[in-house]
Amino acid sequence: MSLMKISDLFNFQKGNLQSSKCISGEYNFITASSVWKTHKEFTHECEALIFAAAASGSLGRTHYVNGKFISSDLCFIITPKDPENLPIDLKFYHLIFQAFKDEIVRNTKAGTSKEAIGLRAFGKYELPYFDIEKQIRTKEKFVNTQKSTLGLGKELTHQLDLVKQLRQAFLREAMQGKLVEQNPNDEPATELLAKIKAEKEQLIKDKKIKKQKPLPPITKEEIPFKIPENWTWCRLGEASNLIFDGPFGSHLKTADYTTFGVQVVRLGNLGFMNFKKEKETFVSFEKYESIKSHEVFEGDVIIGSFLADGVKCIVLPKLNYRAIAKADCFTIRLNRKLFSEKFLMFLLNSSCMFLELFDLLRGMTRLRINTTQLKTLIIPLPPLSEQKRIVAKLDELMKYCDGLEESIKNSQTQNEMLLQQVLREALEPK
Repeated sequence: MSLMKISDLFNFQKGNLQSSKCISGEYNFITASSVWKTHKEFTHECEALIFAAAASGSLGRTHYVNGKFISSDLCFIITPKDPENLPIDLKFYHLIFQAFKDEIVRNTKAGTSKEAIGLRAFGKYELPYFDIEKQIRTKEKFVNTQKSTLGLGKELTHQLDLVKQLRQAFLREAMQGKLVEQNPNDEPATELLAKIKAEKEQLIKDKKIKKQKPLPPITKEEIPFKIPENWTWCRLGEASNLIFDGPFGSHLKTADYTTFGVQVVRLGNLGFMNFKKEKETFVSFEKYESIKSHEVFEGDVIIGSFLADGVKCIVLPKLNYRAIAKADCFTIRLNRKLFSEKFLMFLLNSSCMFLELFDLLRGMTRLRINTTQLKTLIIPLPPLSEQKRIVAKLDELMKYCDGLEESIKNSQTQNEMLLQQVLREALEPK
């Protein structure tokens, strides 16, 4: 093995077609994207590598092509320079360019706002060169390993799907009263609902919340499944003190916390029953004063308004700053002495409630619920003691699912690392 400049091993030139001028046709149009397009003409008919040199999001991506094609002007077309004296297996060097991608980009890129790799800098970068027999042996070993890992990868993805199904099975059983034993000594949920309504009336009388429009009575046709006798059906607006969305418009133009200090909770913070802290954003105190009625607090139930990717619902944890929920979120505030916020979170994340939420969107083109629809959602309400038993059991079962999921993801990581390990071992000098 020896190190040689790319310019000594390969001929390379820029492609010549702008993506905006692409006209669909019968020939491959290769760009920096992972997905190829087509064009009505071709400029090359050969075996080559296509290297993304000026597309910041895909910088360093390399494609292998063999046949008639045309390439984007954001890419380099790479072909062997001296096949007789320096024979090249391009499929092997496709692996090499993939393995050294980050190092090539780091050592050859230029620019700040728009990073790109120039022909001269690219040509000076040194790659390992091996005799052709080793190139072929390594490529074949890698391809054989790749076939095995691909099959394992599909199986691991399937296992992750099974864990998701298992979570939903636990949630579905819980929300139908089948997960924990019933206790005949529990106070009936009808009495619990009466207490919640009385507390709400007192808040209205004390002018802490505004009086809301009456919600329609629940009909037999609306009830989606059977629940235990001491449970009751109610509308979410009846069982909660407040349901509100975030402010719209430019009110939540975000800024750095070094100057401002009111955090913005948005759809991107809502994971599957957990708050995602990455990419925290903030709003100025000046803006906050005009929208502070939308402030959210620890223990509030936050649900995303868009249902295209399923329900995203969390119980808001304790944050380091004051917080406002954005317009793509709804806040549900409960009397937490009478209604468990974690039970409601589990309920809204269950597939049976997703179907009910989705049904509220009938006839609408956008998969976005509104406050009126959320208030009218019918939910099963267990006695408070049973809510607590359900939450304790689901906490245990979700932790079990977390462990399964983590184990599978670790296997996925090891599976992906195996390919790189095979390549590294094959390239190590004996």
